[in-house]
Amino acid sequence: MNIYAEIKGIKYKPYLCRDLKTYDINYINNDTFYRDATFILKINNNNRVALSWWVSPKRTRSYPYARVYDSLAFTGKKVTVIPLVKDEGKDGDRDFLQWDTVALMSLLGVYVIIAYYVDAVKNPHYNNKITKQRFDIIYIKDKIRELLNYQSDALHWNLSELDNVNNIGKIALEAYKSISKRLNVELHSIEHAEKRIEDLSKSKESFMKLSRELAENAQRREVVTIQPKEYLQGSKAAITIKNYLGGYYYFTCDEVRVDDNQVYLIEGKHTTHGEIPALEDIKDGLLKIILYTNLENVSINNKSYKHIPVLKLTTNKKVSKESLIRYDVIKQLINEAKTNGFKIMYNEFFLV
Repeated sequence: MNIYAEIKGIKYKPYLCRDLKTYDINYINNDTFYRDATFILKINNNNRVALSWWVSPKRTRSYPYARVYDSLAFTGKKVTVIPLVKDEGKDGDRDFLQWDTVALMSLLGVYVIIAYYVDAVKNPHYNNKITKQRFDIIYIKDKIRELLNYQSDALHWNLSELDNVNNIGKIALEAYKSISKRLNVELHSIEHAEKRIEDLSKSKESFMKLSRELAENAQRREVVTIQPKEYLQGSKAAITIKNYLGGYYYFTCDEVRVDDNQVYLIEGKHTTHGEIPALEDIKDGLLKIILYTNLENVSINNKSYKHIPVLKLTTNKKVSKESLIRYDVIKQLINEAKTNGFKIMYNEFFLV
């Protein structure tokens, strides 16, 4: 099953964003970043941006979606800083930025600054692993000031950032060579990284093509084989979203249910021990829900459907609806669902 839809813009009011502290751009450093995952950055008396940052380009680490979500209540520009590559050393992981990440941020109207790490310390528990990696803060400050004068939308900015991937990659890998030598830590193959970055940097078109292929391959790996029947439950499905410029973005929906002329697009979050998933997990799920609430012209096999976005919260425990309402998070989440037009399912019953 493949679901097709269009998106022309984002309208959404978040309720679960935490209160953000404000920092002056002249005084921020890496300690500021590690103290706060999302904050308001004051550039001058007239300009502020909401800034979040990713620990790694991989979305499964440190809840980057939740960090971005916390910036969405800000009425000005939303900016997120993502490292192009993060190498933890031979005994750790290495991750590269993928197009689907940039695509999602673009659809949400979030400006991406593709950054790089320049410093780290040796992990005391491994021979070949580093930790506490530090961004080039001067570079990030310069990009933020450049962004202030940028008049176009997030999509165009993010595509222009991809033009600079080759230069950023060279700087990032040189920095890792220096870190490796200084700390006497073996990192992953520089040659392989150079090849990956070379493939990505030939042009933004090739970057998008390669990353889209990777995203589609990952999508195909994730999608469970779906039987040709009208009512589906517990099955993943591919969803292709076309933006207002005709660009196509490929995502995977956690669960899809089709009933008559309605299709339920379900993003699921689970907790093993608690009564409700962690707040960061809920926010992570809401980032996809924001997309789903703004979809138009949803179709399957050229047949139009009314789409119903659903955030599904599951737990191993049995909890009544009345007991759930005592949680402030659930109260706020219900308000968010009613305002933005999506449903909340808890285990197998609907809260909204």
